Amino acid sequence: MSEVKPDRWVTWVALTTAIMAVFAAITTLYVGKFSSRAIMHQAQETNEWAYYQAKSIKSYIYEIQKQKMELEMLMDRGKYTKDVADKVKKVLADYESKIKRYEKEKEEIKQAAEELAKSKSVAQEKAGNFGYSLIFLQIAIMLSSVAALTKKKELWYFGMATCAGWVFFFLDAIYLFY
Repeated sequence: MSEVKPDRWVTWVALTTAIMAVFAAITTLYVGKFSSRAIMHQAQETNEWAYYQAKSIKSYIYEIQKQKMELEMLMDRGKYTKDVADKVKKVLADYESKIKRYEKEKEEIKQAAEELAKSKSVAQEKAGNFGYSLIFLQIAIMLSSVAALTKKKELWYFGMATCAGWVFFFLDAIYLFY
């Protein structure tokens, strides 16, 4: 039996297809990485907003209690002993400090939640762009495979040109051009 020498062109098609497959595997890892980050940031953001709501409820309870005590004092003006009036004022001051503390904490929580929302948005955008780049590689791999089977060089050239889409979206995912 004599050995059949493979066409040099088919060797190049096989080599470039294998390289594209490696890039596709790497790109797939990035899609997963940034998709996972987006999901994680969403969960953290949701937790922050729930924490914000809890602080809001606590603050509101103190505000209502403070208003109630102030109204009772107005209605019963002069009926309280000095000790009771001092105690009520002390409680009112405590409520006011807690309300202020909760408002400050809410602002910090809100900033953290908004920061997580931004991070989530960036991760989603990067995952999407890596996804688009992966599509271009898959198209290029398919075209190269068909080119090898049909011996049509034009399909391989078109597949190689399609890799430009991978490069663009891969770089866009990293740098977020627009």
